[in-house]
Amino acid sequence: MATHPGGLTAAPAVRIASLVREFAGRRVLDALDLEIAPDEFVALIGRSGSGKSTLLRVLAGIDREVTGYAELTAPENVSVVFQDARLLPWKRVVDNVALGLPGPGATERAGTALAEVGLAGREAAWPVELSGGEQQRVALARSLVREPELLLADEPFGALDALTRLRMHALLRRLCARHRPAVLLVTHDVDEAIALADRVVVLDGGRIAADLRVELPAPRRPGTASYAALRDRLLTLLGLDPALDGLPEEDALPGPADGRGGPAGPSDRAPAPESRENRTERANGERA
Repeated sequence: MATHPGGLTAAPAVRIASLVREFAGRRVLDALDLEIAPDEFVALIGRSGSGKSTLLRVLAGIDREVTGYAELTAPENVSVVFQDARLLPWKRVVDNVALGLPGPGATERAGTALAEVGLAGREAAWPVELSGGEQQRVALARSLVREPELLLADEPFGALDALTRLRMHALLRRLCARHRPAVLLVTHDVDEAIALADRVVVLDGGRIAADLRVELPAPRRPGTASYAALRDRLLTLLGLDPALDGLPEEDALPGPADGRGGPAGPSDRAPAPESRENRTERANGERA
C-alpha cells in the first residue's frame, strides 16, 4: 500500500484477489492477485497469450464475463488508451478530446489538454491530417482530460517508430507526474517497462510470476550496470536469453565458429537463385 506524508496508509487504487477468467474452459487468468497504489505506475509484461490484455479489459469494465474472484476493486473513473488512437474521423481533433465531457466548458478543457500534449493550434485539424504519434497524443489528451484515477494503457506506443516512442515516453512521464493517476501499462517491450514503471509485473500462465520494483535513479539509462541487471532478469523471466539480446535460445542459429548464433561465412550461405537471363544463356549454350 502507498503511504502518504504523516504515516497514513492509502487504500489501493486497484485490488484484485483470486481473479479467474476462462475462455472455452481454458483459464487465461488463474487465481490472480494484484494491488496498485494511487499514483503508482505498474508495467505488465508477459508472453503472448499470458492474459495481459484480458486483465486490462476486466479492469476497464469491457470484459464482464469474469469466472470468479474473491475481491475486484477499481476506481469508477477509469480511462483507457489503446495501441491505435481510435479517433472518430468525422470529428475534429478538439471534438474527439471533448467527446463525452459534461458541462459547457468541455471545448476549453479539451483545448487545454491538447496544449498539454504539444498540440496547441491543431484543435481544428482532422485526425487524418495527423501523424501516428500526433494521433496518440490526442488519445492521451482524451484520456487524461477526464482526470482518471486509473489509466489503463494497452501497448499505446507499439505501432510507433523508435524515436517517436521515446518522445512519447517522456510525454507520458510528464503527464502522469501532473495528473497523478494510477497506471497499468501492458507492453511487450522490456525497455519501455523499465523506463516508465515503478514496478514491473511479469504474467505467466495467468498468474504473476514476478513483481519487481524498479529502483533506478532518473534518468534511467540503459548503459548502467543496474539497468542491465534488471533487464536481463526480466528477459530471463520471459524465457528469453539475454546473451542473445532477447532471442529465445532455440531461435539461435548455429554459426561456423562456436555452434551458436553468428553471421554465416561464405560457405554457409545458400546459393543465390539463378536469374532468368542466366538460365536462358545456359540453355542456349547447352543447345549449341
